[in-house]
Amino acid sequence: MRGLVHKYGGTSVATPEKIKNVAKRIIREKEKGLDMVVVVSAMGKTTDHLVELAGQISQHPDERELDLLLSTGEQVSIALLTMALQEEGYEAISLTGFQAGIKTVGPHTKNKIIDIDIDKVKDYLAEGKIVIVAGFQGMNELGEITTLGRGGSDTTAVALAAKLSFPCHIYTDVEGIYSVDPRLYKPAKKLEVISYEEMMEMASLGAGVMEPRSILIGQKYKVPIYVASSMNQEKGTYIKEYDGTMEEKVVTGLSVCDDILMVTISQIPDAAENMALIFDKLAARHVNVDMISQAASFGGLLSVSFTAKVEDRGAVQAVMDELDPQYHVCMESEISKLSVVGMGMRNQSGVSGRLFRILSDHKIPFRQVTTSEISISYAIDRLDKERAVAILSQGLNL
Repeated sequence: MRGLVHKYGGTSVATPEKIKNVAKRIIREKEKGLDMVVVVSAMGKTTDHLVELAGQISQHPDERELDLLLSTGEQVSIALLTMALQEEGYEAISLTGFQAGIKTVGPHTKNKIIDIDIDKVKDYLAEGKIVIVAGFQGMNELGEITTLGRGGSDTTAVALAAKLSFPCHIYTDVEGIYSVDPRLYKPAKKLEVISYEEMMEMASLGAGVMEPRSILIGQKYKVPIYVASSMNQEKGTYIKEYDGTMEEKVVTGLSVCDDILMVTISQIPDAAENMALIFDKLAARHVNVDMISQAASFGGLLSVSFTAKVEDRGAVQAVMDELDPQYHVCMESEISKLSVVGMGMRNQSGVSGRLFRILSDHKIPFRQVTTSEISISYAIDRLDKERAVAILSQGLNL
């Protein structure tokens, strides 16, 4: 079976005209003799609108019901795209995540795909149909509708491609992967190719073009991923396994994330179990903690700072409310995280010194810093973000 998985984001299907254009792009591939599976997000800002509606009803909507509500957005877009293909004379069928056999596990609104029963999709492909699948959703072990979190349609598409042994094309409102978000730094360079590892690091640190779990699945199952614009025919970016033909730059890109909540807890008695209790409680509420820094004990008391996503503020606040009242808690959201990523950082020394010097020379303070094998991240005040992006991008030739 020779085929291809396409994924179209919300901006690509935001209007009936855009849906018709997407249908024509799919038809061009179908005319090449390819079996086509297409994953679609909700139209435009539909998901944001549904979240807003839920907020008007309840300050803390039940997450099971929220999943049920949010899943309706994708059902609209898959039905409309299927109609557009049928209108052009092509056999097509739309499937919800449940109907497509996507099995998930985890807390509502943050489920993860554990398997896909691909038989129904294969049967429809064997009949010559174009299969349109709702992204972002699945079904858990209780038979309930679930959603995969922001960017979940990317994960749906790559997971389907892995099960079908198809390549995966991600079509969006940008023309590929850039060294820096071109909305923040106009001279940013479009990359012809990037390794899974670099893309996963950039995505997990804030680059919004791809969802990190989708890259992890792509790397694990060696799914060729191509990212390009749905609006034109400009050449995009290939995401693939690193090999010797790829230019090893010291720094490949700069990720920027504004979705940062910085929490500082002070007046903690210097005992390991106190710190363990804090992070056990955060884990129990499914809060993904990122940067962590601990100040040295002074007078038998510690302070610790960590970052999490702003969307987890409610869960973080609930944990803070459970702590000993002697602890002093400060929560800040006007924080941005800038992360420099590159495979070459593994083997070349002096990168961190260069970054510290750039920030120092331009008098840009940072609140926290953390590193991995191929990245260095800084938490800075939001007011310094644009200037920091510009001077780092220029200094690193991005």
